[in-house]
Amino acid sequence: MDSSYAVGDLRVSDAEREPAIQRLQDAYAEGRIDHDEFDMRVQLAMTAKTRNDLETVTRDLVPVRERERAVAEEATGEDRMLAAVAHAVAVPTLFVGPLVLMLVSGKRSQYVRRQAKEAVNFQVTLLMVTIVTFGVGGVLYGLAWILSAIAAVYALTGQTFRYPWILRLVK
Repeated sequence: MDSSYAVGDLRVSDAEREPAIQRLQDAYAEGRIDHDEFDMRVQLAMTAKTRNDLETVTRDLVPVRERERAVAEEATGEDRMLAAVAHAVAVPTLFVGPLVLMLVSGKRSQYVRRQAKEAVNFQVTLLMVTIVTFGVGGVLYGLAWILSAIAAVYALTGQTFRYPWILRLVK
């Protein structure tokens, strides 16, 4: 018996194909691949003979949950605290506090930068709505305080929070 085969050269079973097909279905549902690409990849997954063949079908489709978990693992306690502060300081300072945190601490930590950027975009969107509606949009600031508190809690736990219905002007 020759044991010189690499793990990737081993044959795959139907049980090993199922998770790959599930990953393809998730990516299609999330809009990361279109229908034609989905059909092609499923066909390739069903006809894959080795683990390497199967892995090439899903290599670029890391599940969203795993990406979020990777972000949470890279954020230190200090990063999580600064990200929470970025959301909380937006209540009294509008976009200025999160912008300062993004520029200062964002250089050191991608997690803090992403969260502060989200808070800046949220506050700028609220400010624009308030200006366009001649102050009537100011009533949304009550909702903004609640959303900022929720975002701060998410940041403390190391999760990524995205405000709904905002303009993402700061990239």
